[in-house]
Amino acid sequence: MDNGFFIQAIIYLTSAVVCVPIAKKLGLSSILGYLFAGIVIGPFVLGFIGSEGEDIMHFAEFGVVMMLFLIGLELDPYKFWKMRKFILGMGSMQLIGTGVSIFILCQLFLDWNWQTTVVIALALSLSSTAIVLQTLKEKGLSQTSMGRASFSVLLFQDIAVIPILAIIPLMMSGQAIPDDDLKSSLIIDLPGWIQTLIVLAAIIAVYFAGKYIVVPLLHIVAKTRLQELFTASALLLVMAVSYLMQLVGLSPALGAFMAGVVLANSEFRHELEGDIAPFKGLLLGLFFIGVGASINFKLIIDDPAYILIFGAILTAIKFFVLFGIGKFYKKSNDQNLLFSFGLSQAGEFGFVILSFSTQLNILPNILANQMMAIIALSMVSTPFLLLINEKWIDPFFGVKEKVKKPHDIIDENNEVIIAGFGHFGSTIGRLLKANGVQATILDHDSDRVDLLRKMGFKVYYGDATRLELLKAAGAENAKIFIAAIDNPEVNLSVVELLRKHFPHLNILTRARNRVDAYELIDHGVDKIYRETLYTAVHLGVDALTQLGHRKYSATRQGQRFIKYDEAAIRKLASKRHDKMAYLATVKDELEMQEQLLKNDLHINFSASDHAWDSEHLKKQITE
Repeated sequence: MDNGFFIQAIIYLTSAVVCVPIAKKLGLSSILGYLFAGIVIGPFVLGFIGSEGEDIMHFAEFGVVMMLFLIGLELDPYKFWKMRKFILGMGSMQLIGTGVSIFILCQLFLDWNWQTTVVIALALSLSSTAIVLQTLKEKGLSQTSMGRASFSVLLFQDIAVIPILAIIPLMMSGQAIPDDDLKSSLIIDLPGWIQTLIVLAAIIAVYFAGKYIVVPLLHIVAKTRLQELFTASALLLVMAVSYLMQLVGLSPALGAFMAGVVLANSEFRHELEGDIAPFKGLLLGLFFIGVGASINFKLIIDDPAYILIFGAILTAIKFFVLFGIGKFYKKSNDQNLLFSFGLSQAGEFGFVILSFSTQLNILPNILANQMMAIIALSMVSTPFLLLINEKWIDPFFGVKEKVKKPHDIIDENNEVIIAGFGHFGSTIGRLLKANGVQATILDHDSDRVDLLRKMGFKVYYGDATRLELLKAAGAENAKIFIAAIDNPEVNLSVVELLRKHFPHLNILTRARNRVDAYELIDHGVDKIYRETLYTAVHLGVDALTQLGHRKYSATRQGQRFIKYDEAAIRKLASKRHDKMAYLATVKDELEMQEQLLKNDLHINFSASDHAWDSEHLKKQITE
């Protein structure tokens, strides 16, 4: 039995397990960790995997296949129609603007024929759906203005790949030269116009087969009530459609996207998403490793100036085209910078278009390999560009914009100030307002401020980490400051500033989890509200009620659990840097909490029960 597959799998997974945690520890994205893992084990560094870069990409592309299938599943026609202005408008402007700019520059300065220039311009115009969506997810930007704009452009690009791959055969300059990659394509020897018709017929066939064959088959499989069989059916569907696309010379990812779109309105949509998602995450990581491994450093070393200058010009062109589009759609500077840097790279479909064009003898092999190296380098550069923007560029533009905005001038002084008015902060604000308490509200997302104002909220745009803004908001005279900012690091910075300059303020602050709470405790904050704690306890209370416990008893136990846990976390905060002491204390606290809660069940509470009174309960705990 050939052990090559197992050795390759071990190498890939080991590189990921080593490099990704290091990248996260250094404050970088997981994507960079995967890319560096690929570079290290690739043929041009350690050489743990072979020199067949295209074979690596064929193996890794299945992660993109899964991702495109899930994107297709999420493409609800109603949602598409609702976003049509951005998808068709922003997407077409980006593709045409970037493509035309690259075409003109290449025709002016490089000795290429027009077919070669068109193919390269189209290939480099597409951004990386895999990198951008993963970055948006990691940074929590998916629901921001920048996230929605990025998704719109990427979606248009993914759809545009269909006609791009369909028209490329029409530009064939000669007889295609079959190679090992083309043995699976049945139409490579046919004339270009016939290939185009066959490709379109295959796409139409996928649509009708999905609607009238696949959905009825999934009904039959669902009736067996075997989850593993449904998962197998989902994988079979993705792989079968991908293979069909490959037979007609198209990208498997394109077929998966089509299959997802066809099933987007079926009743199996959510179940298919759940079955495919675990495979997608792992395989997408392997795709990024494949990108890193496919960078041809020999080509770069042979002509570094050409590769690096071309890559820099490409990134600059895409950045300025995107920035102009953002300005046209009235995006604020902070959101527009993120949008422009985030999509300034070339993408995985560029590999597909270049490979397909090389197979059709439109591009020479050397030029195609140079362009692939440029694409890979641009993908690697994206996390660094976003990091540079976050650390040095965005703060400068953000401050400049804040000074210019008229609503930085705050014309009210209230006893309560809320910093951060997202889902968490807005809930607090609505509750206070309903009870007649007015609050001065600050938020750093300019687009969210505009939206909230249209909804009737009086919100001020500003960075709560600026001392002059806190003074303008009335922090010197306020009684309560609620720190509800989404980013835990920013929230902590605000708390530090408040403790230093406004020690009289009663600070109530949001914490995502126990780790965030430890940092806040170190800064002397008493009122810390962990999101995960209250939601989890609320669910647990409901579970107890459904199991037959009295609602009052279950709720009381939930309240007591919260108070015991809040008391325990203050003991643990001081010991978290000593691992052995921390683990021992955790064990003791868990045992004590369980015993206290068991004892509480046997107490005969009277009408004057103080179980929900935090001060009384604290006294009980200390006693």
